Amino acid sequence: MNLPEWFKLVGIVIIVIGLALKLRTTIVVVTAGLVTGVIAGLPLFSSEGLFQDIPYLTRPGQEGIINMLGRAFTEYRLMTLFIITLPAIGLAERHGLQEQSARLIRRIKSATVGNLQIIYQFFRVATGFFGLRLNGHPTFVRPLILPMSVGAAEAMSNAKSVDDLSADEIERIKAASAAAENYGNFYGQNLSPAQSGILLVYGVMNGLGYTVNILSLIYYTIPIVVFSIVLGAIQFFLLDKHYQKKARAKS
Repeated sequence: MNLPEWFKLVGIVIIVIGLALKLRTTIVVVTAGLVTGVIAGLPLFSSEGLFQDIPYLTRPGQEGIINMLGRAFTEYRLMTLFIITLPAIGLAERHGLQEQSARLIRRIKSATVGNLQIIYQFFRVATGFFGLRLNGHPTFVRPLILPMSVGAAEAMSNAKSVDDLSADEIERIKAASAAAENYGNFYGQNLSPAQSGILLVYGVMNGLGYTVNILSLIYYTIPIVVFSIVLGAIQFFLLDKHYQKKARAKS
């Protein structure tokens, strides 16, 4: 049966629904890839291998979906190196890293939740510009930026402890910390010719027949980076206004 071309986009629908239902991300993405490949008419396995004699699972001259997933995992396995840092971070947290960072930020009277996020976003843009890969969420956001932001929120709200902050406020701080990381990392990495993001765009454009160079792509990236910083600053400024309003209500 010949399905319409747009039907191959059903994988996007699977991802949206799976993430909305908070299912395991890995299972959702792999399922979306399998369904999309089957609808596109790809075989499950390559013709050279264990299932080469089964016509419904293989097709001569075509790489199978399962083989594609395995090849992609081995080619990009360096992306999982951040797992090595997790034991060190967990040990540091066990010995009070989060508590000490929160205590430090409470001593700085001018520190606010929004200011911390803006500074961190600038920091991630800078690291992207210099081509540094830091895996910010596990190495910076969770052990440092989040507890420091919570400490700043306590000071701004005249709270005696973190227990005085509601669960909704804690979640709002988590979202802001993650947003600062995502804004800075996602756009900042495209300012470096050594980063995979800009190289991917360069390869796709050349593959489609467009004559471009990496430096021109970086030039066009700069306005987008500036725009993301402005939007982030507005978002974090409004977050500060929220805590300032709460402090005035308490006083």
